[in-house]
Amino acid sequence: MAAERLRDPDEPDGNGVPPGRQGIQSVELAMTVLRALEEGRGPMSLTQIAGACGMQPSKAHRYLVSLARVGLVAQSPSSGRYDMGPAMRRLGVESLRRMDEVALVSDHLPGLRDRTSHAVNLAVWGDHGPVVVRWEYGAHTLPITVRVGATMPLLNSAMGGAFLAHVPERLTEAVLRGQLEVAALDAPTLKRVARIRADVLREGVATTVGGVIPGVTSVAAPVFTAGDSFPLVVTLVMPGRGVSEQEFAGLSAELLRSTRAMSEELGHSGGRDRP
Repeated sequence: MAAERLRDPDEPDGNGVPPGRQGIQSVELAMTVLRALEEGRGPMSLTQIAGACGMQPSKAHRYLVSLARVGLVAQSPSSGRYDMGPAMRRLGVESLRRMDEVALVSDHLPGLRDRTSHAVNLAVWGDHGPVVVRWEYGAHTLPITVRVGATMPLLNSAMGGAFLAHVPERLTEAVLRGQLEVAALDAPTLKRVARIRADVLREGVATTVGGVIPGVTSVAAPVFTAGDSFPLVVTLVMPGRGVSEQEFAGLSAELLRSTRAMSEELGHSGGRDRP
């Protein structure tokens, strides 16, 4: 009898699919049920879940039974509706505990720099305002760069504008008073702050021309997290000359696409754009 041929582990199976790419379809289908619960934003009936998954109710019910057995789904004894189970909550808490938001967002910065050719920085909210924590140099020479660890002004920087729009006013007002060295903000300053907030919330980005560094244009956008912590802010920094309006619009759109992808990776669902 001929010896059975040992198949190379990298050789495709009879369907032409390499073993390393094979998966378990039932697990992927179960994930659609969990995703339906996530997007439902609250307890859902079997009919609602089945409709959201594109499944027959009988099929969706079988998945719900298995998911409930392992604690990923729970069913209310009174209403019969389904929701996230205790195991899902534990997984979510542990995932958040392990997540290093700055590191995850920092991994995206070189790609954004390469796609735009411009310098990119990342800022977090500190006790005294925005703090630069990463800087990726671009292909264009700038008159000066801001050092990592520097605290930036709220009113005159693009990153400051982004934070003004998405950090609670009680905190930004206290920082502004400290930065401006005043006991209270006067009417013109309050009007300017309100205008910045409105512009950022409408456009999605904050822009400054020569705000901190003469001859430099900056555009910033927030990166939202899954929890209640303040957003991070990513800023593109470029020479003020040599960038047309059309080019700048394209750069702003690329920044928004990138920060939305970063927010999604951090677990932000898109439902909260400001505290």
